[in-house]
Amino acid sequence: MPKKRERASTVKGLVCRECGRQYPIKPIHICEYCFGPLEVQYDYEKIAKTLTRNSIEKRPPNMWRYRELLPIDGPPSVGYEVGFTPLIKARNLAEKLGVKEVYIKDDAVNYPTLSFKDRVVSVAISKAKEFNFSVVACASTGNLANSVAALAARAGYESYIFIPCDLETSKIIGTTVYGAHLIGIKGNYDKVNRLCSEIAGKYNWAFVNINIRPFYSEGSKTFAFEIVEQLGWRAPDHIVVPMAGGSLITKIWKALKEFEKLGLVDKVKTKVHGAQASGCAPIVEAVKEGLELFRPVQNPKTIAKSLAIGNPADGYYATKAIRESGGWAEDATDEEIIQGIRLLAETEGIFTETAGGVVMAATLKLIKNGIIKSDETLVISITGNGLKTQEVLTSKLVEFPVIEPKLSEFDELMENYTK
Repeated sequence: MPKKRERASTVKGLVCRECGRQYPIKPIHICEYCFGPLEVQYDYEKIAKTLTRNSIEKRPPNMWRYRELLPIDGPPSVGYEVGFTPLIKARNLAEKLGVKEVYIKDDAVNYPTLSFKDRVVSVAISKAKEFNFSVVACASTGNLANSVAALAARAGYESYIFIPCDLETSKIIGTTVYGAHLIGIKGNYDKVNRLCSEIAGKYNWAFVNINIRPFYSEGSKTFAFEIVEQLGWRAPDHIVVPMAGGSLITKIWKALKEFEKLGLVDKVKTKVHGAQASGCAPIVEAVKEGLELFRPVQNPKTIAKSLAIGNPADGYYATKAIRESGGWAEDATDEEIIQGIRLLAETEGIFTETAGGVVMAATLKLIKNGIIKSDETLVISITGNGLKTQEVLTSKLVEFPVIEPKLSEFDELMENYTK
């Protein structure tokens, strides 16, 4: 672990995304006047003095190499190893899709819990330490539960995790193994989140995606910062992003615009595209129908449980980011999700969870509909590991032969293969 060094904060405060009212740096997330969500506000003039391509490239390969654009006052208290995941040039997939230049941003191998949530949780827990909270908690559809449990254990925190009680077994095991207090709730994620909002107010815990949310969500920006740097300081033509609460896609767009503002990249022409499952696609529906406000989904029904948020907290802003960038949105059926998982595995050897299957299926539609052209640069966002959602493939297992340990039997098998 590197030696801790104090640094002057680059955060000016919090600002309401609706009315623009400003607030001091506190564990709050809602404007008390218009009830709009709060967002971190930075001193970009100050940041520009120290954050250059050269200074970034000299720093350790983790998400904190962009520390001036993250909302903590000093060194992080957890998550030094998080981030700087591979950006893989997917030649086999590109040939299959008929697109010249395709990249996979692979957070399926992010440390320590194999999802992009390790980025946001590292920021949230570091901020919770600064605010002197004694307990961290979250409402989760799975990946966030794993990350909070693991990084809270690393930081020496007691943690409480609230989930819909029917989550995938792998995600439940990947939470309880760290000693977290896991509590299953009867109902979907939106019901879990409503309960957690009440608990946060009564128990004064640091709920990473409620009262710490303005700080937590900023961690997602590092996903896009890394893409730009790994592409040789250029923004791609297209990025396809999975959407649950809608925060990731809004922060990817914010990150690109911040790099443009600071002169770290040329004028951004990237189109960001959102992907959701057909059984829970309120943001996609709003984009396609030209709605200003999305219609919540009361009873999400999809195998992509990590994306099954019917009333996405950042749904309005996700729609806004898509439109501002000139992007689009697509959804995927359960069968298309499984096909997407298989396509990525069979072409690039990457096993993604159901959210990645959604992104792959949406990408196919975006290309088929001519929204992504064959001569443009495409980045596909893979945010979680397939080992977490193996259940969806159980009924799709390919039968394999079983033989006696005899060469003659293998010879016979090979004859059948070559027929």
